[in-house]
Amino acid sequence: MGLFNYNIEKYSPKQLVMIPLALLAVSLLLLALNMAATGMPVTPGIDFSGGTAVTVVTTDTREQLQATFAGYPLIDISEGVNNGYFIKFGAMDDTKFRSLSSLISEKFPDAKVDQIGETFGKTLQSQAVLALVFSFIGMAIVIFLAFRTFVPSVAVVLSAFADMVMTAAMMNIVGIPLSLGTLAALLMLIGYSVDSDILLTNRVLKRQGKLNDKLSGAFRTGIIMTSTTLAAVAAMFLIAWFGSVLILMEISAVLLIGLIFDVMNTWLTNVGILKWYVLKGGGK
Repeated sequence: MGLFNYNIEKYSPKQLVMIPLALLAVSLLLLALNMAATGMPVTPGIDFSGGTAVTVVTTDTREQLQATFAGYPLIDISEGVNNGYFIKFGAMDDTKFRSLSSLISEKFPDAKVDQIGETFGKTLQSQAVLALVFSFIGMAIVIFLAFRTFVPSVAVVLSAFADMVMTAAMMNIVGIPLSLGTLAALLMLIGYSVDSDILLTNRVLKRQGKLNDKLSGAFRTGIIMTSTTLAAVAAMFLIAWFGSVLILMEISAVLLIGLIFDVMNTWLTNVGILKWYVLKGGGK
């Protein structure tokens, strides 16, 4: 399959959906295992699990900082610009936090300290789940109202669901935690993922002509749309990486992963279901 050469005439619907559905099953299994280990499908960051974030400017090395905070639940040390460091600590009791605050005040008097309590983190967890669920349900309702046909609507919703699940599983694999920023990226992904699916379904159901010609035309338009979005997100990732802006790096990484999975789920999963539907006599 070249960039503008999309010919799936020789592939059956079953062959088209086989690999994406296998990846979806593996992704669901990975999320279930992570749910059993952490209580959430995606490993929560301090926004959702509670903890302390410290921003310091120092000439100390990463190793020296690790030694300084060896007695505390240190999670990660990220380097910034101009000798800046972003240090994350896990949840701790009040006594431990007061001890940490005293140490930071003594060694790094200009440091910025942000704390999120464990209870507040749990509240954010439930709100995050509700945001994802209601966003997805809202998207599904709009899709069913737009097409008013069961199978094509299910194909769009399934593709969007697979994008979310596969992206979440990959976040666990590469070590991107669920934070307020990456949650926003997952919500944006719901919108991104249905664009090409709606284009594809409209071309197949509402245009005359041979099925393969309609699929090829939809692919040419859709892949250009996705490529431009990928290029913009990749540029944001590079800028954030060079500038050591961690939250933008995580947001752009989640979007990149999701858009790549969206290409597969749109042009294999959705196409496979639509091809089966049309061959069975559905659509024009």
